[in-house]
Amino acid sequence: METTFEIAHADQILGKLTAIDRLILRGHLTYFFRPGAFEHFLFQQQVLLKNFKGYVLKATAVIKAHALQMAGKANRPYIQLNQVVKGKDELAKKIARRDGVTEGLICVLSTLEMSWSFDVQGNHRTHKLEIVRRQRKCLHLYFYFMDPEFGFMHLRLQTWFPFQIQVYINGRECLARQLEKRGVRFQRYENALLSIEDLPRAQELSMRLARRKWTRVLDAFARRTNAWLPTIQRFSYGLGYYWVTDQCEIATDIMWKDRARLAAVMPDLFDHAIHAFSANDVMRFLGRKITNNFKADVVSDDKRVPTTLRGRPEGRRVKHRVGRNWIKFYDKWSVFRVETVINNPHDFRIFRVVKSLRGRRKWRWMPMAKGVANLWRYVDVGRQSNDRYLAGLSQAHLKGKAVADLDSLCHARITQGTQYSRFNPVASSDCALFAAVLAGEHAIQGFRNRTIRQRLYPTPPTSPQEARNRCARVSRLIAKLRGHSLVTKVPTRRLYRITTRGQRLMSAALQYRHLGLPLTAAAA
Repeated sequence: METTFEIAHADQILGKLTAIDRLILRGHLTYFFRPGAFEHFLFQQQVLLKNFKGYVLKATAVIKAHALQMAGKANRPYIQLNQVVKGKDELAKKIARRDGVTEGLICVLSTLEMSWSFDVQGNHRTHKLEIVRRQRKCLHLYFYFMDPEFGFMHLRLQTWFPFQIQVYINGRECLARQLEKRGVRFQRYENALLSIEDLPRAQELSMRLARRKWTRVLDAFARRTNAWLPTIQRFSYGLGYYWVTDQCEIATDIMWKDRARLAAVMPDLFDHAIHAFSANDVMRFLGRKITNNFKADVVSDDKRVPTTLRGRPEGRRVKHRVGRNWIKFYDKWSVFRVETVINNPHDFRIFRVVKSLRGRRKWRWMPMAKGVANLWRYVDVGRQSNDRYLAGLSQAHLKGKAVADLDSLCHARITQGTQYSRFNPVASSDCALFAAVLAGEHAIQGFRNRTIRQRLYPTPPTSPQEARNRCARVSRLIAKLRGHSLVTKVPTRRLYRITTRGQRLMSAALQYRHLGLPLTAAAA
């Protein structure tokens, strides 16, 4: 369904694509978090609390040995990082390019990172050892894959109880893989698709990702990387990981015909988003309302990305944050992207079956949980938010084209062999002419030489000769306006109407003279 934004820029864009962008999924062994469950798990294996550390070190050694075996079997590197490195993805991509990896394991990276883990400590009150949860450093393994379905992705495994797993997938990477398999041609820039040969087919494929049977897929990754999982399931009644959506970015890409056309409108869209959108607007975009119980902050900010970053052209993004969720937009070459990021799904609702106190099952709108089964609803919420935001941006007044056209007014113009002198858009005489032509009473029937004279010369002429001079001068000015395509003559009548170009340019000139120029001078 087209938005008003697409209709407003129909002659500039190639199409629209809404799909998952960045997707972070987490696996939790929820059995361990039940009261007394972890102690019972250790008891079944006859592990005393005083021997807990040795038991966990054994589990860590098994998982690490399995990772080394995976890397050796695939002839891929296992790299131990001595410190936390932010650019692990870039390192893995560099290795994949260097070794020409197109499918399978790329590398395994190991590093010490802080995380919530189980530990044993003494209770001074009871004088007994007990299981506690605390933050501590432990070994984490990063498995980087070039997956046949998902493309470049990684899995992070904690090697200490409770063995949390994080899976990162890029939706655009996955879509590119699917398009390649089906022979659909496309043009790509980083994780943005600039153009797609079969856009409806691409949209259909991107929606399939949201309704994937994720539990089955993620369980397979867990069995592949966590060598201690069979032991865990044997002593926890066969229970495995419970998978949740930790973060989901739903991006709507408007594909422009080229970067130059997009760059011309971006400044006006940024200015409109920062100055025109209120807190109520941002809440409306995200499908929420400000109530008496609402306590989250609503924050909007603007950020520029310098040209030196990874060799990209200078970029800019605007982000509106509501609590832990936000909506933002930015440009990626010739793609204009609006993106809804959901970290806290409880702010949104899902229509599902619930049980009443009498045991009856009813459909009701309930706060959305993080379970991976609700991923389709994440995408639905994000798509609607993006469309509402685009509708808001469609109201932006685009001055970029007017500025370029105003520049053309500053040069002489040749029309049908006749040269017409330039205008000065900030000169008082030319702006007085523009104001006279744009007067409200001319909007319906147009204007004549006489009506313009009355506005330019408020006092009556002192002689017949001066009256003739005034009439001749206004005729020359009208001819000049026609030469620059600002007005057009009504056929068979001595009547003139303002063109669309004239309305845009003369209004912009007057606005700049009366508003922009004083503000610029005051700032200087």
